[in-house]
Amino acid sequence: MSSPEERRDARYDVPLGVPDPDAEPARRNGHRRVTAPAARPAAPPDEPDTSADEPGVPGPATPHQPAKKTVAKKTVAKKAVAKKTVAKKAVAQQATADEAPAGKAPAGDTPPGPSVADRPGDHWDRKVAQGLAFLRRRLAGDYEVDEFGFDPDLTDAVVHPLVRLLYRDWFRTEVSGIEHVPDEGAGLVVGNHSGTVAIDALILSTALHDRHPAHRYLRLLGADLVFRMPVVSEIARKTGGTVACNPDAERLLGNGELVGVFPEGFKGVGKLYADRYKLQRFGRGGFVSAALRTGTPIVPVAIVGGEEIYPMLADIKPLARLLKLPYFPVTPTFPWLGPLGMVPLPSKWLIEFCPPIPTAHLRDAADDPLVVFNLADQVRETIQQTLHKLLERRPDPFGP
Repeated sequence: MSSPEERRDARYDVPLGVPDPDAEPARRNGHRRVTAPAARPAAPPDEPDTSADEPGVPGPATPHQPAKKTVAKKTVAKKAVAKKTVAKKAVAQQATADEAPAGKAPAGDTPPGPSVADRPGDHWDRKVAQGLAFLRRRLAGDYEVDEFGFDPDLTDAVVHPLVRLLYRDWFRTEVSGIEHVPDEGAGLVVGNHSGTVAIDALILSTALHDRHPAHRYLRLLGADLVFRMPVVSEIARKTGGTVACNPDAERLLGNGELVGVFPEGFKGVGKLYADRYKLQRFGRGGFVSAALRTGTPIVPVAIVGGEEIYPMLADIKPLARLLKLPYFPVTPTFPWLGPLGMVPLPSKWLIEFCPPIPTAHLRDAADDPLVVFNLADQVRETIQQTLHKLLERRPDPFGP
C-alpha cells in the first residue's frame, strides 16, 4: 500500500502528450482533452479567404464570421462578372478577326509568331510565282494588244521592273508636281530631251506610271529612226510608243490616252555637254496642233539629270554619216571602254510636272500658225524656267 502522498504525486506522472485527432481522447479526471485544429495557411493578399464557404472545413469561431461570409460572396460575384467580361472580349475579338482582311491580324492583337510576309524567302517565292504566271499567260496567249501594238502585260512584267531599277536606285529620281497630270482623259506631256541615248523617255514613262495615283501609261511619240531599228522598234511598240505624226497623236488623244512627246528630237539628245540644259528649237509645233484639234491640255515637264549620264564631248560626223546615224558620240567612257562605256553615270535626277496649259478654248485656231507658234513658245519657256529652278535645287550632279 502506498501512502496518500505517493498516490497524490502519481496522478501527475501520466505523460501529457497530444493524442491523435482520429483516436479516442484519454479522459483525465473526468475531462476530455481537445486538441486545437491545425492552422490553415494564410491566403495570399489578392485572394480572399473563402474557407467559410468550403464544406467540411470548419473555420475558427470568431465574432467576425458573418463578415467573412459576406466578403466571400462578394468575391464570388466579382469573379462571375470578370468571367462574363472575358467572354465578351473574346466574342468581340473573334468578330474583329472575322471582319479583318485576310492576312492581317486584328488591331491590338499581337500575332503569336512572324507573319507570312516576314519570313525569309517569301519575296523570291512571289517573284518566281509571278514569273511562272507570266510565262503561262504568254504561252497561252492570254494577253491583249491594242491597235498600236501596246502590250500592257509585257510592259508591267518586264520593261517597268528593269527601268525601275535605274530611275529609283541608280538615278535616285525625285518626282514632283504629279498632281498636274490628269487622273483620267487625254493629256499631252511635253518634255525636254537629252542624254546622248534617249533613256529619259523610258525614265519619264515608268516614273509617271509608278507615282501617279491612277498608274497611267504614257504613250510616247518617237522619231522614224526608232521604228526602223530591228529590236528597238519592237520594244517601242510593245511599251506603247508610236511614230511622232499628227494622225497617230490625234487618235491616241481622241481615245483619252496620256501622250508624251519630246519636240527637240535628236537635236536635244545629241547636243554637246557644253550646251546642256539649253533647249533647242521645238520644230514646227506639230504637237500643239494635235492638242488644239482635240482640246487636250498640255502638261510641260522638266527633266534634270539626263545630261550627265553620257557627257557628250564630241561628235564624229563622218562616222555618223557612214553608219546612217544622226550623230556618233564621244564621251569620257565611250568608245574607250567598249561595252562598259554604255553604263550610264549615276547622276541625280529631278522631274517636275508643271501646271497644265488649257487648249479647249482654242480649238478653232488649230490651223492658225501664229497661235500654234505662240503656244509652242509658251511651253518651251515654261520648261526652260523650270530647268533653271531644278538646277538650283541640285548643285551637285552626282550628289545624294
